[in-house]
Amino acid sequence: MSTGFFGDLQPIPFAGPDSRDPLTYRHYNKDEIVLGKRMEDHLRLAVCYWHSFCWPGTDPFGGETFNRSWMAAGGDPMEQAKLKADVAFEMFQILGMPFFTFHDRDIAPEGGTLAESNANVNAIADIFERKMDDTGIKLLWGTANMFSNRRFMSGAATNPDPDVFAYAAAQVKNAMDVTYRLKGQNYVLWGGREGYETLLNTSMKHELDQLGRFLNMVVEYKHKIGFKGTILIEPKPQEPSKHQYDFDVGTVFGFLKAYGLENEVKMNIEQGHAILAGHSFEHELHHARSLGILGSVDMNRNDYQCGWDTDHFAMNVPELALAYYEILMDGGFTTGGTNFDAKLRRQSIDPVDLIHGHVGSADALAQGLKAAAAIIEDGRLKGFVDERYAGWSRPENAEILNGGSSLEALADRVHASDLEPQPKSGKQEYLESLVNLFV
Repeated sequence: MSTGFFGDLQPIPFAGPDSRDPLTYRHYNKDEIVLGKRMEDHLRLAVCYWHSFCWPGTDPFGGETFNRSWMAAGGDPMEQAKLKADVAFEMFQILGMPFFTFHDRDIAPEGGTLAESNANVNAIADIFERKMDDTGIKLLWGTANMFSNRRFMSGAATNPDPDVFAYAAAQVKNAMDVTYRLKGQNYVLWGGREGYETLLNTSMKHELDQLGRFLNMVVEYKHKIGFKGTILIEPKPQEPSKHQYDFDVGTVFGFLKAYGLENEVKMNIEQGHAILAGHSFEHELHHARSLGILGSVDMNRNDYQCGWDTDHFAMNVPELALAYYEILMDGGFTTGGTNFDAKLRRQSIDPVDLIHGHVGSADALAQGLKAAAAIIEDGRLKGFVDERYAGWSRPENAEILNGGSSLEALADRVHASDLEPQPKSGKQEYLESLVNLFV
Protein backbone atom coordinates (compact mmCIF):
# COMPACT_ATOMS: atom_id res chain seq x y z
CA MET A 1 0.00 0.00 0.00
CA SER A 2 1.33 3.41 -0.96
CA THR A 3 2.44 5.75 1.82
CA GLY A 4 1.59 8.74 -0.36
CA PHE A 5 5.07 10.19 0.15
CA PHE A 6 5.86 9.97 -3.57
CA GLY A 7 2.32 10.79 -4.68
CA ASP A 8 1.19 8.67 -7.61
CA LEU A 9 4.68 8.10 -9.01
CA GLN A 10 4.95 4.78 -10.83
CA PRO A 11 7.99 2.50 -11.27
CA ILE A 12 10.61 4.09 -13.51
CA PRO A 13 10.63 2.46 -16.98
CA PHE A 14 13.49 2.11 -19.42
CA ALA A 15 12.62 4.34 -22.38
CA GLY A 16 15.89 4.44 -24.32
CA PRO A 17 18.41 7.18 -25.12
CA ASP A 18 15.95 9.26 -27.13
CA SER A 19 13.71 9.84 -24.11
CA ARG A 20 13.58 13.37 -22.75
CA ASP A 21 11.50 12.40 -19.71
CA PRO A 22 13.73 12.71 -16.62
CA LEU A 23 11.61 10.08 -14.87
CA THR A 24 12.66 7.36 -17.28
CA TYR A 25 15.87 5.41 -17.64
CA ARG A 26 17.67 6.36 -20.84
CA HIS A 27 20.72 4.11 -20.45
CA TYR A 28 20.11 1.87 -17.43
CA ASN A 29 18.55 -1.12 -19.17
CA LYS A 30 18.89 -3.90 -16.61
CA ASP A 31 18.51 -6.67 -19.23
CA GLU A 32 21.03 -5.27 -21.72
CA ILE A 33 23.95 -7.66 -22.19
CA VAL A 34 27.37 -6.09 -21.59
CA LEU A 35 30.42 -8.35 -21.97
CA GLY A 36 28.19 -11.40 -21.69
CA LYS A 37 26.36 -10.35 -18.53
CA ARG A 38 23.14 -8.44 -17.79
CA MET A 39 23.70 -4.79 -16.91
CA GLU A 40 21.84 -5.23 -13.62
CA ASP A 41 24.22 -8.05 -12.68
CA HIS A 42 27.25 -5.93 -13.53
CA LEU A 43 26.21 -2.82 -11.60
CA ARG A 44 24.33 -4.44 -8.69
CA LEU A 45 22.84 -1.08 -7.68
CA ALA A 46 21.95 -0.47 -4.03
CA VAL A 47 20.08 2.41 -2.38
CA CYS A 48 21.57 3.54 0.92
CA TYR A 49 19.27 4.08 3.88
CA TRP A 50 21.23 6.81 5.70
CA HIS A 51 21.44 9.61 3.14
CA SER A 52 18.10 8.83 1.50
CA PHE A 53 15.93 8.51 4.61
CA CYS A 54 17.91 9.72 7.64
CA TRP A 55 19.82 12.84 6.64
CA PRO A 56 17.63 15.88 7.42
CA GLY A 57 19.40 18.43 5.21
CA THR A 58 21.54 20.09 7.87
CA ASP A 59 24.90 21.75 7.45
CA PRO A 60 27.28 23.44 9.93
CA PHE A 61 25.42 26.73 9.53
CA GLY A 62 21.80 25.65 9.15
CA GLY A 63 19.19 23.25 10.46
CA GLU A 64 16.90 20.74 8.82
CA THR A 65 15.45 21.51 5.41
CA PHE A 66 13.77 18.24 4.43
CA ASN A 67 11.15 18.02 7.21
CA ARG A 68 10.23 14.38 6.52
CA SER A 69 7.28 13.17 8.57
CA TRP A 70 9.31 10.35 10.19
CA MET A 71 11.80 12.93 11.48
CA ALA A 72 9.27 15.11 13.34
CA ALA A 73 10.15 15.94 16.94
CA GLY A 74 7.91 14.35 19.54
CA GLY A 75 6.82 11.39 17.45
CA ASP A 76 6.98 7.78 18.60
CA PRO A 77 10.45 6.65 17.41
CA MET A 78 9.45 3.11 16.53
CA GLU A 79 6.34 4.19 14.64
CA GLN A 80 8.48 6.65 12.74
CA ALA A 81 10.98 3.87 11.97
CA LYS A 82 8.17 1.71 10.60
CA LEU A 83 6.93 4.56 8.39
CA LYS A 84 10.47 5.15 7.19
CA ALA A 85 10.73 1.45 6.24
CA ASP A 86 7.47 1.68 4.28
CA VAL A 87 8.69 4.76 2.38
CA ALA A 88 12.08 3.16 1.76
CA PHE A 89 10.70 0.00 0.19
CA GLU A 90 8.24 2.06 -1.81
CA MET A 91 11.19 3.98 -3.25
CA PHE A 92 13.19 0.81 -3.89
CA GLN A 93 10.28 -0.48 -5.98
CA ILE A 94 9.83 2.80 -7.85
CA LEU A 95 13.51 2.76 -8.79
CA GLY A 96 13.56 -0.96 -9.61
CA MET A 97 17.00 -1.42 -8.09
CA PRO A 98 17.91 -4.83 -6.68
CA PHE A 99 19.68 -3.97 -3.38
CA PHE A 100 19.78 -1.66 -0.37
CA THR A 101 22.24 -0.99 2.46
CA PHE A 102 21.95 0.30 6.03
CA HIS A 103 23.58 1.07 9.38
CA ASP A 104 21.79 -0.30 12.46
CA ARG A 105 21.07 3.23 13.73
CA ASP A 106 19.54 4.20 10.37
CA ILE A 107 16.70 1.76 10.63
CA ALA A 108 15.74 1.90 14.32
CA PRO A 109 16.10 4.28 17.27
CA GLU A 110 18.66 3.76 19.99
CA GLY A 111 17.22 2.59 23.31
CA GLY A 112 18.26 3.19 26.89
CA THR A 113 20.42 0.05 26.83
CA LEU A 114 22.07 -1.97 24.10
CA ALA A 115 19.47 -4.70 24.67
CA GLU A 116 16.70 -2.18 23.92
CA SER A 117 18.58 -0.87 20.89
CA ASN A 118 19.06 -4.39 19.54
CA ALA A 119 15.40 -5.19 20.10
CA ASN A 120 14.45 -2.11 18.08
CA VAL A 121 16.79 -3.10 15.24
CA ASN A 122 15.48 -6.65 15.21
CA ALA A 123 11.86 -5.48 15.17
CA ILE A 124 12.52 -3.43 12.03
CA ALA A 125 14.52 -6.32 10.57
CA ASP A 126 11.36 -8.44 10.95
CA ILE A 127 9.55 -5.87 8.78
CA PHE A 128 12.43 -5.85 6.30
CA GLU A 129 12.33 -9.63 6.06
CA ARG A 130 8.66 -9.61 5.08
CA LYS A 131 9.12 -6.77 2.60
CA MET A 132 12.16 -8.44 1.04
CA ASP A 133 10.20 -11.66 0.59
CA ASP A 134 7.33 -9.73 -1.02
CA THR A 135 9.45 -7.59 -3.36
CA GLY A 136 12.56 -9.65 -4.11
CA ILE A 137 14.77 -6.74 -3.04
CA LYS A 138 17.99 -7.92 -1.40
CA LEU A 139 20.50 -6.59 1.12
CA LEU A 140 23.91 -5.75 -0.34
CA TRP A 141 25.39 -5.09 3.10
CA GLY A 142 24.74 -4.03 6.65
CA THR A 143 26.94 -2.23 9.13
CA ALA A 144 26.94 -0.72 12.63
CA ASN A 145 27.02 3.00 13.38
CA MET A 146 29.79 3.36 15.94
CA PHE A 147 30.52 7.03 15.44
CA SER A 148 27.40 9.12 16.11
CA ASN A 149 26.81 8.45 19.81
CA ARG A 150 28.80 10.46 22.36
CA ARG A 151 30.28 7.23 23.78
CA PHE A 152 32.30 6.85 20.58
CA MET A 153 33.86 10.31 20.57
CA SER A 154 37.30 8.70 21.14
CA GLY A 155 36.64 5.83 18.75
CA ALA A 156 35.01 2.43 19.03
CA ALA A 157 37.51 -0.39 18.43
CA THR A 158 40.36 2.07 19.10
CA ASN A 159 38.82 3.66 22.21
CA PRO A 160 41.18 3.83 25.23
CA ASP A 161 38.30 2.59 27.43
CA PRO A 162 37.92 -1.22 27.15
CA ASP A 163 34.25 -0.93 28.14
CA VAL A 164 33.58 1.09 24.98
CA PHE A 165 35.50 -1.54 22.98
CA ALA A 166 33.28 -4.25 24.49
CA TYR A 167 30.11 -2.23 23.77
CA ALA A 168 31.20 -1.78 20.15
CA ALA A 169 31.87 -5.51 19.83
CA ALA A 170 28.39 -6.30 21.15
CA GLN A 171 26.82 -3.81 18.75
CA VAL A 172 28.69 -5.29 15.78
CA LYS A 173 27.64 -8.80 16.78
CA ASN A 174 23.98 -7.83 16.55
CA ALA A 175 24.47 -5.97 13.27
CA MET A 176 26.21 -9.03 11.83
CA ASP A 177 23.43 -11.29 13.09
CA VAL A 178 20.82 -9.09 11.39
CA THR A 179 22.83 -8.92 8.17
CA TYR A 180 23.16 -12.70 8.20
CA ARG A 181 19.44 -13.19 8.90
CA LEU A 182 18.52 -10.88 6.00
CA LYS A 183 20.91 -12.78 3.70
CA GLY A 184 23.18 -9.78 3.27
CA GLN A 185 25.96 -10.37 0.78
CA ASN A 186 28.63 -8.41 2.67
CA TYR A 187 29.29 -6.83 6.06
CA VAL A 188 31.05 -3.45 6.12
CA LEU A 189 33.15 -1.81 8.81
CA TRP A 190 33.72 1.90 8.45
CA GLY A 191 35.77 3.23 11.35
CA GLY A 192 34.07 6.60 11.52
CA ARG A 193 36.11 7.73 14.50
CA GLU A 194 38.93 5.19 14.42
CA GLY A 195 41.68 7.78 14.49
CA TYR A 196 43.06 10.48 16.71
CA GLU A 197 42.92 14.24 17.22
CA THR A 198 46.33 14.68 18.90
CA LEU A 199 49.29 12.42 19.64
CA LEU A 200 49.61 14.11 23.04
CA ASN A 201 46.94 11.77 24.44
CA THR A 202 47.30 8.81 22.03
CA SER A 203 49.18 5.50 22.00
CA MET A 204 48.96 4.67 18.31
CA LYS A 205 50.49 1.19 18.68
CA HIS A 206 47.94 0.29 21.36
CA GLU A 207 45.03 1.54 19.27
CA LEU A 208 46.18 -0.29 16.15
CA ASP A 209 46.55 -3.50 18.17
CA GLN A 210 43.01 -3.01 19.47
CA LEU A 211 41.71 -2.46 15.95
CA GLY A 212 43.55 -5.55 14.69
CA ARG A 213 42.09 -7.70 17.46
CA PHE A 214 38.60 -6.29 16.88
CA LEU A 215 38.68 -7.10 13.18
CA ASN A 216 40.02 -10.58 13.87
CA MET A 217 37.05 -11.16 16.21
CA VAL A 218 34.69 -10.04 13.44
CA VAL A 219 36.26 -12.57 11.06
CA GLU A 220 36.15 -15.30 13.72
CA TYR A 221 32.45 -14.61 14.31
CA LYS A 222 31.72 -14.59 10.57
CA HIS A 223 33.04 -18.15 10.31
CA LYS A 224 31.36 -19.25 13.54
CA ILE A 225 27.86 -18.30 12.33
CA GLY A 226 28.49 -19.50 8.77
CA PHE A 227 28.18 -16.11 7.11
CA LYS A 228 29.31 -16.61 3.50
CA GLY A 229 29.46 -12.93 2.59
CA THR A 230 32.55 -10.75 2.41
CA ILE A 231 33.90 -8.62 5.25
CA LEU A 232 34.69 -5.17 3.86
CA ILE A 233 36.58 -2.16 5.23
CA GLU A 234 35.78 1.27 3.83
CA PRO A 235 38.86 3.53 3.78
CA LYS A 236 38.44 7.20 4.63
CA PRO A 237 41.02 9.88 5.43
CA GLN A 238 40.69 12.95 7.64
CA GLU A 239 37.07 13.77 8.48
CA PRO A 240 35.91 13.37 11.19
CA SER A 241 39.19 12.62 12.99
CA LYS A 242 42.33 14.60 12.18
CA HIS A 243 44.08 11.35 11.29
CA GLN A 244 42.11 8.22 10.39
CA TYR A 245 43.80 4.81 10.64
CA ASP A 246 41.92 3.66 7.51
CA PHE A 247 43.33 6.48 5.35
CA ASP A 248 43.37 4.76 1.93
CA VAL A 249 43.69 1.37 0.24
CA GLY A 250 47.45 1.18 0.72
CA THR A 251 47.23 2.07 4.41
CA VAL A 252 44.46 -0.45 5.05
CA PHE A 253 46.29 -3.21 3.19
CA GLY A 254 49.38 -2.65 5.32
CA PHE A 255 47.17 -2.91 8.41
CA LEU A 256 45.56 -6.14 7.13
CA LYS A 257 48.97 -7.68 6.45
CA ALA A 258 50.23 -6.68 9.90
CA TYR A 259 47.33 -8.47 11.61
CA GLY A 260 47.05 -11.51 9.33
CA LEU A 261 43.80 -10.46 7.66
CA GLU A 262 44.78 -9.87 4.03
CA ASN A 263 43.02 -13.06 2.89
CA GLU A 264 39.87 -12.43 4.94
CA VAL A 265 38.94 -8.78 4.31
CA LYS A 266 38.42 -6.71 1.16
CA MET A 267 37.77 -3.04 0.41
CA ASN A 268 34.58 -1.03 -0.01
CA ILE A 269 35.94 2.00 -1.87
CA GLU A 270 34.17 5.35 -2.05
CA GLN A 271 34.85 7.98 -4.70
CA GLY A 272 34.57 10.89 -2.25
CA HIS A 273 36.98 9.29 0.20
CA ALA A 274 39.51 8.68 -2.58
CA ILE A 275 39.46 12.40 -3.40
CA LEU A 276 39.92 13.34 0.27
CA ALA A 277 43.00 11.10 0.36
CA GLY A 278 44.50 13.01 -2.57
CA HIS A 279 43.85 10.20 -5.05
CA SER A 280 41.51 9.61 -7.95
CA PHE A 281 38.75 7.01 -7.67
CA GLU A 282 40.38 4.88 -10.36
CA HIS A 283 43.67 4.98 -8.46
CA GLU A 284 42.11 3.43 -5.37
CA LEU A 285 40.22 0.86 -7.45
CA HIS A 286 43.34 -0.04 -9.43
CA HIS A 287 45.43 -0.30 -6.27
CA ALA A 288 42.84 -2.58 -4.66
CA ARG A 289 42.59 -4.88 -7.67
CA SER A 290 46.37 -5.00 -7.91
CA LEU A 291 46.42 -6.26 -4.31
CA GLY A 292 43.47 -8.64 -4.81
CA ILE A 293 41.22 -6.85 -2.30
CA LEU A 294 38.65 -5.00 -4.43
CA GLY A 295 35.25 -5.91 -3.03
CA SER A 296 32.58 -3.25 -3.50
CA VAL A 297 32.10 0.48 -4.06
CA ASP A 298 30.24 3.39 -2.51
CA MET A 299 29.39 5.50 -5.52
CA ASN A 300 29.16 9.25 -5.28
CA ARG A 301 30.99 12.36 -6.44
CA ASN A 302 33.00 14.79 -4.39
CA ASP A 303 32.99 18.57 -4.78
CA TYR A 304 36.54 19.36 -5.89
CA GLN A 305 36.34 22.86 -4.39
CA CYS A 306 35.44 21.65 -0.87
CA GLY A 307 37.73 19.96 1.63
CA TRP A 308 35.17 17.55 3.04
CA ASP A 309 32.99 14.63 2.03
CA THR A 310 30.13 16.18 0.00
CA ASP A 311 28.48 12.99 -1.33
CA HIS A 312 26.97 14.30 -4.57
CA PHE A 313 25.24 11.83 -6.86
CA ALA A 314 27.71 10.46 -9.43
CA MET A 315 26.98 12.07 -12.82
CA ASN A 316 30.41 12.38 -14.47
CA VAL A 317 30.45 9.75 -17.22
CA PRO A 318 34.19 9.97 -18.14
CA GLU A 319 35.16 9.45 -14.48
CA LEU A 320 32.71 6.55 -14.19
CA ALA A 321 34.08 4.91 -17.35
CA LEU A 322 37.56 4.81 -15.81
CA ALA A 323 36.12 3.45 -12.55
CA TYR A 324 34.19 0.63 -14.21
CA TYR A 325 37.18 -0.15 -16.40
CA GLU A 326 39.06 -1.03 -13.22
CA ILE A 327 36.13 -3.02 -11.85
CA LEU A 328 35.66 -4.96 -15.10
CA MET A 329 39.39 -5.60 -15.39
CA ASP A 330 39.17 -7.14 -11.92
CA GLY A 331 36.55 -9.56 -13.23
CA GLY A 332 33.56 -7.56 -12.00
CA PHE A 333 31.72 -7.71 -8.71
CA THR A 334 31.11 -11.00 -6.92
CA THR A 335 29.41 -10.26 -3.58
CA GLY A 336 29.95 -6.50 -3.95
CA GLY A 337 28.07 -3.88 -5.92
CA THR A 338 27.46 -0.18 -6.50
CA ASN A 339 25.98 1.52 -3.47
CA PHE A 340 24.55 5.04 -3.88
CA ASP A 341 26.33 6.66 -0.93
CA ALA A 342 24.97 10.01 -2.10
CA LYS A 343 22.65 12.62 -0.67
CA LEU A 344 20.47 15.35 -2.06
CA ARG A 345 21.58 18.95 -1.88
CA ARG A 346 19.86 20.59 1.09
CA GLN A 347 17.85 22.79 -1.29
CA SER A 348 16.40 19.73 -3.07
CA ILE A 349 13.49 19.31 -0.70
CA ASP A 350 10.82 17.58 -2.83
CA PRO A 351 10.34 13.80 -2.53
CA VAL A 352 10.71 13.42 -6.28
CA ASP A 353 14.23 14.85 -6.01
CA LEU A 354 15.26 11.53 -4.42
CA ILE A 355 14.05 9.76 -7.53
CA HIS A 356 15.73 12.20 -9.92
CA GLY A 357 19.08 11.77 -8.14
CA HIS A 358 19.04 7.99 -8.35
CA VAL A 359 17.66 7.81 -11.90
CA GLY A 360 20.15 10.33 -13.29
CA SER A 361 23.07 8.67 -11.55
CA ALA A 362 22.00 5.17 -12.65
CA ASP A 363 21.99 6.38 -16.25
CA ALA A 364 25.47 7.87 -15.84
CA LEU A 365 26.70 4.60 -14.30
CA ALA A 366 25.23 2.65 -17.20
CA GLN A 367 26.98 4.92 -19.69
CA GLY A 368 30.24 4.53 -17.80
CA LEU A 369 29.88 0.76 -17.72
CA LYS A 370 29.22 0.54 -21.46
CA ALA A 371 32.13 2.85 -22.23
CA ALA A 372 34.44 0.73 -20.06
CA ALA A 373 33.24 -2.42 -21.81
CA ALA A 374 33.89 -0.82 -25.20
CA ILE A 375 37.44 0.13 -24.15
CA ILE A 376 38.06 -3.47 -23.11
CA GLU A 377 36.59 -4.88 -26.34
CA ASP A 378 38.69 -2.44 -28.39
CA GLY A 379 41.79 -3.79 -26.64
CA ARG A 380 44.22 -1.00 -27.51
CA LEU A 381 44.53 0.41 -23.99
CA LYS A 382 45.38 -2.91 -22.40
CA GLY A 383 47.49 -3.82 -25.40
CA PHE A 384 49.63 -0.72 -24.97
CA VAL A 385 50.18 -1.41 -21.27
CA ASP A 386 51.01 -5.07 -21.97
CA GLU A 387 53.51 -4.06 -24.64
CA ARG A 388 55.07 -1.45 -22.35
CA TYR A 389 55.98 -4.16 -19.84
CA ALA A 390 56.60 -6.95 -22.36
CA GLY A 391 60.34 -6.95 -21.77
CA TRP A 392 59.78 -8.45 -18.33
CA SER A 393 58.39 -11.64 -19.90
CA ARG A 394 61.77 -12.56 -21.39
CA PRO A 395 63.36 -15.34 -19.29
CA GLU A 396 66.42 -13.37 -18.21
CA ASN A 397 64.17 -10.54 -16.92
CA ALA A 398 61.48 -12.73 -15.40
CA GLU A 399 64.29 -14.34 -13.40
CA ILE A 400 64.98 -10.98 -11.72
CA LEU A 401 61.46 -10.80 -10.27
CA ASN A 402 61.57 -14.45 -9.26
CA GLY A 403 64.60 -13.86 -7.06
CA GLY A 404 67.13 -15.50 -9.34
CA SER A 405 69.41 -12.54 -9.86
CA SER A 406 71.46 -10.05 -7.86
CA LEU A 407 72.96 -6.59 -8.03
CA GLU A 408 76.29 -8.11 -9.03
CA ALA A 409 74.76 -10.21 -11.81
CA LEU A 410 72.87 -7.26 -13.23
CA ALA A 411 75.97 -5.08 -13.07
CA ASP A 412 77.93 -7.76 -14.96
CA ARG A 413 75.17 -7.95 -17.58
CA VAL A 414 75.15 -4.20 -18.16
CA HIS A 415 78.95 -4.00 -18.47
CA ALA A 416 79.29 -7.09 -20.64
CA SER A 417 76.92 -5.78 -23.29
CA ASP A 418 77.63 -2.06 -22.88
CA LEU A 419 73.89 -1.71 -22.19
CA GLU A 420 72.62 1.81 -22.90
CA PRO A 421 68.79 1.77 -22.68
CA GLN A 422 66.90 4.47 -24.55
CA PRO A 423 63.68 6.04 -23.21
CA LYS A 424 60.38 5.18 -24.87
CA SER A 425 57.30 7.38 -25.03
CA GLY A 426 54.54 6.78 -22.50
CA LYS A 427 52.03 8.23 -25.00
CA GLN A 428 49.73 9.68 -22.33
CA GLU A 429 48.05 12.09 -24.74
CA TYR A 430 47.32 9.31 -27.21
CA LEU A 431 45.84 7.12 -24.46
CA GLU A 432 43.69 9.93 -23.09
CA SER A 433 42.40 10.57 -26.60
CA LEU A 434 41.78 6.85 -27.02
CA VAL A 435 39.62 6.73 -23.88
CA ASN A 436 37.66 9.75 -25.13
CA LEU A 437 36.63 7.81 -28.22
CA PHE A 438 34.35 5.73 -26.03
CA VAL A 439 32.91 8.23 -23.52
